[in-house]
Amino acid sequence: MTTFTHHEETPYEEHPFAEIVRILGKGKKGSRPLTQAEAFRAMRMILADEVLPVQLGAFLMLMRVKEETPEELAGFVQAAWESFHISNDGLVDLDWSSYAGKRRHLPWFLLSALLLAENGISVFMHGASGHSAGRLYTENMLGYLGLSPAQSLAQARQQLQEHRFSYLSLEHFCPKLHEIIELRPILGLRSPVHTLVRLLNPFNAAYSIQGIFHPSYRPVHQQAAALLQQPHMAVLKGEGGETERNPDMECLVQSVHHGELSDELWPALFPRRHIKPEELNPEQLAQLWQGGYSDEFAQASVIGTAAVALKLLGKADSQQQAHELATAYWQARDKQKFTG
Repeated sequence: MTTFTHHEETPYEEHPFAEIVRILGKGKKGSRPLTQAEAFRAMRMILADEVLPVQLGAFLMLMRVKEETPEELAGFVQAAWESFHISNDGLVDLDWSSYAGKRRHLPWFLLSALLLAENGISVFMHGASGHSAGRLYTENMLGYLGLSPAQSLAQARQQLQEHRFSYLSLEHFCPKLHEIIELRPILGLRSPVHTLVRLLNPFNAAYSIQGIFHPSYRPVHQQAAALLQQPHMAVLKGEGGETERNPDMECLVQSVHHGELSDELWPALFPRRHIKPEELNPEQLAQLWQGGYSDEFAQASVIGTAAVALKLLGKADSQQQAHELATAYWQARDKQKFTG
């Protein structure tokens, strides 16, 4: 620590994290973004509990005001990776982040992921629940499909080996980041942690897909994935901020493939927008899969989202082929599953 003298009488030492706060908060002309190395150092200190609560609050809100750069996100993610040490053993084909929660529609993307799993693609989903009121979180929806979230990395591995699908809450592999996400009702705002967790890809899968709510974050995710040397990643403005294509709207998917950045516009699947349901009934998730419930918006959400994932995975060469393959998967699904 650097020693300073206060009023030329009382010596005091500056906390190491103070430098990070000063870089971000030194006014309009004096402040600047963190470099990737500085962001790595900052997040490593946070994850090691080497930061005082007042410093953490200042850091989170200064980052929120200026918004994260790709370099900062990459540094944050690298520090998180260092903290949970999960090896890449090829167990996961597709990493799928789920942190936003749904408010206007049911989480139809969950059926998209299960559809991929039924067809030989191992999907690992990670998320957090409860940090924003009035939303349906994936973890709480699994029971309506007769599924249970994993309670540990070991159980997630077992579920992936047996069913090619597993959901694990952030609290079970990076509890400090989960603790920070839970601060949202206290701070009143989201923080950079809500952004970086989508990029975690804990099993280091070759393919990852993310949904965001604010379009400005889409290229930031794309560029951060390139800095992190993620082989294949796609990010889209998802319905409600989740990784779900809204079939009523055009969908810009921004991707990275071995360092090459690309943008692809997927058209709306309907000429007019649907009216959102007055209430959400999670039992309709299983009912739609089993054929007991019919809804063209929901079905198009499932198929359309799966199509984007299949294109990312290289299972199809064009949007049309991806949509046709996703439709074939849906039509051939085992309707006896997910009885709750």
